[in-house]
Amino acid sequence: MASKKQAATDHLSWVIRLWKWLGVAVLIGILFLVSIKVGIWGALPDTTELENPKIKLASEIYSSDNTVLGKMFYQEDRTNCDFSDIPPHLKDALIATEDARFYEHSGIDAKALIRAIVRLGRDGGGSTITQQLALNLFQERADNFAFRIIQKIKEWFLAIEIEKRYTKDEIILMYFNTVPYGNSYGIKSASKRYFNKKTKDLTIEEAAVLVGMLKANTYYNPVRNPENATRRRNVVLNQMEKYNFLDERECDSLKELPLVVNHNFVDHNNGLATYFRSYLDQWMKDWTRKYEAETGVKYNIYDDGLKIFTTIDSKLQAFAEEAVSKHMAKLQQQFWNETKGRGRDPFYKEDEQGDMVADPDYPARMIKSSQRYRDLKQAYGSNKDSINYHLNKPVKMSLFSWKGDIDTVLSPMDSLKYVKQILHTGFMSFEPQTGFIKAWVGGINHTHFQYDHVNKKSGRQVGSTFKPFVYARGLDDDKIQPCEVESTGPVIVEYGNGMKWSPQNSGKTAPELTFYQGLQQSVNTITARIMKRLGPNSAEVVKQTAANMGIDDSKFEPYPSICLGTMDISVFEMVGAYGTFVNGGTFVEPIFVTRIEDKNGNVLEEFTPKRQEALRIQSAYIICKMLERVTMSGGTAARLRRNYTIPGDVSIGGKTGTTQNNSDGWFMGITPNLVSGCWVGADERNVHFRSTALGQGANMALPIFGEYMQRIYANSKMNWGRGIFKAPDIEMTIDLNCDNYVGGQNNSDAENAEGSENDKDLF
Repeated sequence: MASKKQAATDHLSWVIRLWKWLGVAVLIGILFLVSIKVGIWGALPDTTELENPKIKLASEIYSSDNTVLGKMFYQEDRTNCDFSDIPPHLKDALIATEDARFYEHSGIDAKALIRAIVRLGRDGGGSTITQQLALNLFQERADNFAFRIIQKIKEWFLAIEIEKRYTKDEIILMYFNTVPYGNSYGIKSASKRYFNKKTKDLTIEEAAVLVGMLKANTYYNPVRNPENATRRRNVVLNQMEKYNFLDERECDSLKELPLVVNHNFVDHNNGLATYFRSYLDQWMKDWTRKYEAETGVKYNIYDDGLKIFTTIDSKLQAFAEEAVSKHMAKLQQQFWNETKGRGRDPFYKEDEQGDMVADPDYPARMIKSSQRYRDLKQAYGSNKDSINYHLNKPVKMSLFSWKGDIDTVLSPMDSLKYVKQILHTGFMSFEPQTGFIKAWVGGINHTHFQYDHVNKKSGRQVGSTFKPFVYARGLDDDKIQPCEVESTGPVIVEYGNGMKWSPQNSGKTAPELTFYQGLQQSVNTITARIMKRLGPNSAEVVKQTAANMGIDDSKFEPYPSICLGTMDISVFEMVGAYGTFVNGGTFVEPIFVTRIEDKNGNVLEEFTPKRQEALRIQSAYIICKMLERVTMSGGTAARLRRNYTIPGDVSIGGKTGTTQNNSDGWFMGITPNLVSGCWVGADERNVHFRSTALGQGANMALPIFGEYMQRIYANSKMNWGRGIFKAPDIEMTIDLNCDNYVGGQNNSDAENAEGSENDKDLF
């Protein structure tokens, strides 16, 4: 009896101890939860952070026709979308796959959680969409089991708080905007990257692919692992059928579809307008510093989701890039052929007589400015044998070619010889009335050659493309008439301290020409005679005209020879200046950004171009008409109308330019509402065509403009480049009727043949 009583007492004591231990465990658990809640194991985001989550957003660059040209991101490509952009089947796919009771729970799905614990996660985890959002927004994944437990509990707290503050649809939107897809974040970036379309345009099967990727971005990547991605897509489709988002027939038909991906990964080196985007990146950094200095507000272009609205037209930009690629590939082959025909590298130097001779030592000199040489110099000091050994030792490398990158084995010295023979270009097109830049092509391949040949810091000698500025000043000062006949013979121009200058013509010309013809055939002595008429300060007055048209004249030497374009000017400046002719004598500064907004659409700054009266309206109009003649028979740009499809009812003009030794080829093209400019040459000026027939601007640069305009005119929906140069509604004091002059237009044999050689400038 006693033993039974003792057993009962012992049992009761054990039960009491059990409840005590359970109570202690519960208390410890509660205290543990409280410790997490109060932040002992790391602070939880406060209410402000919950309501205003700090998400890194890439800044987006928009074209004038509302196309996303690209993004500015340092490490993460992240862009938000609106709930209206989420198609119903995308939301359905997510819920069916990740959280079937999403609309039933309040952040934590108890059933799913118990199932995950009992089944040890074999049937999936117990995390809800809201919990995953909490992790995506505020936490980095823990790197050990203990801290993962703490993190999971934090997710519970955060999920409950999120559910209190946001609607279910808002949670769905926030989730889609924060989910990772490799180094892309958000469904908007993923839609563009993998299917090259807007999120709202995703099909059911495409939505299933992107939802399926959330399980493992790399393993189910449709580009890298298409078979895995297809299987996972079909799992998502099955889940959609299971929860009645799809019927059986629809599900089966969708699973039979092949996986079709339109990969469109855009980084800083590919996609549309790469050079422009690279230039804009630096421009925006400068803008943020200026904005902070003025307002005290600091923005990060990589994190703060700014929206940059540019003037670039995506269609014109594409046309320009196509034109550059087509012509430069052909021109480079012409260069290789000429080099092969001579049997030596095209490196030249000027001898004592001023003639161009071969310079075989050029590569050895140039490589000393390379980083590779500096590294070898630091490693081996004055040991030239070791340095030369490594400079001539073949190594693996990738080289640019117009047929695709070449993976090869080449020595640094040989690779330098190859790279220095590559021809480059800069092309820009803008609307002169608004100042809006419409196309910007800074080079041939941004991956291999990142120097931008358009921006203001990239000047090259402009040659005869400068002559219209001289003619414009002559017209403005009433020193010349277009139809006036002038001698093409030798001319001496006197300037300060009794110094004299006398230019030469290249090619044969008629004894006399009108000023009309002088510009049409790019005759040097005719331009020099204008300088003589402008007086002893001709260089200064021409400099002033150029400055009024937006050209930095600080590097101009005060000599009459500037009339032949001896100075370096950028494509950016030249295009802007030529716009003055089309715009009735008013210079409008080219701009490429119209406004900048924050991520919420608030306008931070708007931009308008500077305007300045530079020429009389009639002088500007006459230059347009004279440039129009340059593209006609007898002009240095006659091949523009001959080789390309140019409508007969439009006004189009231009000017070729070729510098000393064919180092630089230029073409400036004008239409009533679109002005474009192009430079072509090698990076080093002693690398060039030997033949002027190939090295002149009409062959090197003009075809890019021709290809560009031909594409524009082929598109009947475009109004660019159409119309005529309209005479100003004023009483003209400049006579355009050459019949009023003795000899009329002085039609010579030179006019009846294309002036292919006359455009070469000798200085």
